[in-house]
Amino acid sequence: MKTVCLFFQIHQPFRHRRYRFFDIGNDHYYYDDYTNESIMRKIAQKSYLPTNKLLLKLAASLKDKFKVSFSISGLALEQFELYAPEVIESFQKLAKTGCVEFLSETYSHSLSSLKDKTIFEEQVQLHDQVIFKLFGQKPRVFRNTEMIYSDEIGAQIAEMGYQAILTEGAKHVLGWKSPNYLYVNAINPRLKVLMRNFKLSDDIAFRFSNTNWTDYPLTADKFVNWLEKANQKEEVFNLFLSYESFGERQPIESGIFDFLENFSMKTANHKSLKFATPSEVIEDLQPVSAVNVPYPISWADNERDLTAWLGNGMQKEAFEKLYNLRQQMKKCTEPEMIKDWNYLQVSDHFYYMSTKYHSDGEVHSYFNPFDSPYEAFINYMNVLSDFKIRLNSFVPENAVENDIASLQKIILEKEAKIKKLEADIIVLQKRRKRKK
Repeated sequence: MKTVCLFFQIHQPFRHRRYRFFDIGNDHYYYDDYTNESIMRKIAQKSYLPTNKLLLKLAASLKDKFKVSFSISGLALEQFELYAPEVIESFQKLAKTGCVEFLSETYSHSLSSLKDKTIFEEQVQLHDQVIFKLFGQKPRVFRNTEMIYSDEIGAQIAEMGYQAILTEGAKHVLGWKSPNYLYVNAINPRLKVLMRNFKLSDDIAFRFSNTNWTDYPLTADKFVNWLEKANQKEEVFNLFLSYESFGERQPIESGIFDFLENFSMKTANHKSLKFATPSEVIEDLQPVSAVNVPYPISWADNERDLTAWLGNGMQKEAFEKLYNLRQQMKKCTEPEMIKDWNYLQVSDHFYYMSTKYHSDGEVHSYFNPFDSPYEAFINYMNVLSDFKIRLNSFVPENAVENDIASLQKIILEKEAKIKKLEADIIVLQKRRKRKK
């Protein structure tokens, strides 16, 4: 019997407002609250809530025949709590069905796995604590930001205690091999590797409503037929998608919800197909071999590499400038600074700076709130400059910064004292007038 592993990613960043050069040192609030709330409420109504409602219906009717897994970034969960708490409630209802597995990832949906092992592990631990608090599950399977994976990253994930990781079934990695098998990490074979079938996944996520696609329209019968006709030796179809594919990228008018319901019903009741979570896949199947990934891959763009976030000079400079602050941040205990530090690490900021065009350009512009990648870069660097000034006031970078921080503290204390004295003078003047 062949297995269908259905997985959805959910992430929303805290987007920055237009932060000007003259804001640096004067205004320390970086976020576009209106845009963040508007986008979250819109997607919640169009995608998250109706899709969760459908999955609850499927779980109720199909019982343990239906299985699905999620990876939800910590920043998305924060925004749910702020702007759409009913989304968390619907996920908690799903968790109680026993049909859902929640996976681990970085709290900030960050690129920290490429830069700093300690920060990476802290991000993952923070994420898992929130998942356990909200849904009562301790993740066993890991999915890195944008499915970024390499042999070294996988080995670290194994050391952290995870049993499996999800990544892209990139052609330049697999070659003639199929993604429809279970693999292991090349350095530490204890870590199982599930590889995304990007052809079948993208048929749903990107091509479903494309009337120019040769296989349009995609029906549940057609899709299940493709699975049936696949090589009989193949064991698992890893369908990994962004959750916004349902209702947002593919609107309700396209029939995407009907497709998901019919496909789930047909698969669950099929004589030679079954659903399974990633944890069930690694328990049921034996790995066929190790997969060698010496250089990081991802599920983004045609290249399936890191160029979506670190492909040009602007992106690399911003990335380096950010993580140059990591030693100071390790000494910082100010809650507001830690929050901003987490928000600054989100991979979306670097994605907005991409200068890729042609086949990938439309995707990058679709997700970009800025008019150009150059504007995104300048905006981010302005925010980062202000953040560094604040950080130096809490954790001075050197002796000079320490002196400056001490002087600033003295100035602030004196200003506060002057304001208090001025207030006292006003009170005394009022009393004097009354006596006259």
